[in-house]
Amino acid sequence: MIIWGTRSYIYQLAMITLLCGRCGNPSAHALRRRVVKFTLFFIPLFPISSKYSTQCTFCGAQTSVPKEQAEQLQAQIAASPQPAPPAGSPAPQQGANPYQN
Repeated sequence: MIIWGTRSYIYQLAMITLLCGRCGNPSAHALRRRVVKFTLFFIPLFPISSKYSTQCTFCGAQTSVPKEQAEQLQAQIAASPQPAPPAGSPAPQQGANPYQN
């Protein structure tokens, strides 16, 4: 007896601020990738399909996104500079406990 089937995996790739098409609010959207894999004896072997989507954190609306647009959004996130800490605040030390007085 051979047991085979499929299993879905959802990976969150990034959090992006976009204007929601449903509620009209500028809010954070989760960029996600859903991968369906073929399984044999409950062991995932290879991907069958993958789809990209965004989900609004304000209203929960989910929108399908083409692969090219998802890769472009990820490239924009990687290219954007990280925000600097506010002036006058001490620089965080690696390994320091931020909750210790």
